[in-house]
Amino acid sequence: MTRRARVAARLLRGLPVGLLAGLGAAAGAAPFAYITNQGSHDVSVIDLASRQVVATVPVGRSPAGVVASSRAGKVFVSNPDSKTISVIDMRSQRLVDTLPAGSGPVGIDASADGTALFVADWYRNRLLVIDPSGGVGPAVEIAVGKAPAGVASAADGHTVYVAERDDDSVAVVDVRQRTVRARVKVGTHPFALLLDAPRQRLYALNVLSDDVSVVDLRTLVVTATVKVGRAPYGAALALGGRLLYVTNQHGNSVSVIDADTLAVLRTLDGFGYPEGIAAHGERVYVVNWMDDNVSVLDAETGRSLEHIDTGSNSRGFGAFIGAPASP
Repeated sequence: MTRRARVAARLLRGLPVGLLAGLGAAAGAAPFAYITNQGSHDVSVIDLASRQVVATVPVGRSPAGVVASSRAGKVFVSNPDSKTISVIDMRSQRLVDTLPAGSGPVGIDASADGTALFVADWYRNRLLVIDPSGGVGPAVEIAVGKAPAGVASAADGHTVYVAERDDDSVAVVDVRQRTVRARVKVGTHPFALLLDAPRQRLYALNVLSDDVSVVDLRTLVVTATVKVGRAPYGAALALGGRLLYVTNQHGNSVSVIDADTLAVLRTLDGFGYPEGIAAHGERVYVVNWMDDNVSVLDAETGRSLEHIDTGSNSRGFGAFIGAPASP
């Protein structure tokens, strides 16, 4: 059996995959990328200034989701096989806490102020609301649809969007009322979500219909559907939100979309099962699950600049770039 076949077989035995990625770096701070490695059960910490791995942090088993919260000065990693959230301190790059998290935490996001975590519990169809300080007691559990995956928190701190993969919908959750306020039907098997706050949009990446549903957050209506490559996994806005980058797992490609017109400008090839993606400055960072590395791209042209080796079976499911906010 080839390495590619062995990797694909391991993937099928694990959790399904999906994602979103964004930018959590504080202005003026030197940011880091935190790449979850499912196969080696750790996180590769990349200094984006030197483009080198400066630390490898052991976490729980099969880490997948990640959110780097600059306001909290912490990175939160979901470990589905350990049923936990690992907490990494951004200043020391060390593991400082481990939090219980249901039966299978996958997607994860943090409130803008860093005081709450929102975690999709895949197996129990719940959105978990967790106090990362551990000071408020057990997680609040809110029932959502089948196989919740991607999570995106709005700036108001109490509206959270959850991709309900097996229901082909996105839930709009009111955290204060602990209820689903509305549902939006999207494409087939949505997994990753990405908020575009200036345009009042939500992008839902549909892994089986090979497209992106564009949801108007004012009306909660799908206003456009953008065809991309096979099994879109992660999305990132680059160059001030002008370009939307989407990774296509099964296509081993990345789609580059004009975020204003929603026209696909180009399709980039040469990736190894690309999953997570994030943008910072003039660069885009693509996590390659099959190749155990991160591709660094020029954001304007999509040209490949270099590769950074990471751990085994890298995922980067979430907003994996951040730096601690100034005191």
